[in-house]
Amino acid sequence: MKILTTVKNVVDVELNIHVENGAIVEEGLQYVINAWDESAVETAVQLKENNNAETTLVSVGGGEDNTKMIRRGYAMGIESGIQIDDAALAEGDSFVYAKVLQKVYEKGDYDLVITGKQAQDTDNGQTGIILAEYLGLPCVSNVIAIEVIDDQHIKVSRLGDAGTEIVELELPAVVTVDVSINEPRLPQMRSIMMAKKKPIDVMDLAALGTSHDEIGGATLKSEVVEFMAPEKREGGQKFEGDAAEITAQVVGLLANEAKVL
Repeated sequence: MKILTTVKNVVDVELNIHVENGAIVEEGLQYVINAWDESAVETAVQLKENNNAETTLVSVGGGEDNTKMIRRGYAMGIESGIQIDDAALAEGDSFVYAKVLQKVYEKGDYDLVITGKQAQDTDNGQTGIILAEYLGLPCVSNVIAIEVIDDQHIKVSRLGDAGTEIVELELPAVVTVDVSINEPRLPQMRSIMMAKKKPIDVMDLAALGTSHDEIGGATLKSEVVEFMAPEKREGGQKFEGDAAEITAQVVGLLANEAKVL
């Protein structure tokens, strides 16, 4: 089984992010591997360990941060990595990235594509599903478990609206995984050092056999118009005294100010 896993470089949402004039202030930002994608990497590595699968990691985007993500994937156990580095991809939407991933897939003839369910910067959750549509492959989203039946079939569990759903898929296929599928491992220092020496296949759009216009870069189907910071919450109210006094105060406020009683 050949597995292709995708990974995205996102802003560390644990930091304080500032918005000015409808744009995110870039100064001081740090970038990390998307949490859902890290679970996808761990899923691929576990399938490699338990089912002798071949694993490839792909990142769309240039720069040192994207390179670091691939090397982290190496340290976790991924065998090979592809970095799509092209200035034309500086602006893109889910359709553009899915089209790029389609070209990567077609060059590698993979059996299974594993993506994160969504990205923690946009929360869009569309790229993996659009990729499956472009490839004409079956797709299951929000997956929390994968079981290999044989070389041609897998069984997946997904979180549905009414509970856990069990789906059997014929390969090749695409799945998008939820963070609850596993707990990503922390690479050992030896693995981190070895990962620094492994080669990364860096490609641009021409090397993929495509162009900016062909992937839809000139006619984006969606765009970010403006970023807006959420309204700041007002400070809470602290009550002191014994339980009876506090209860009376809270009930009074709920009845007279909040009008919920």
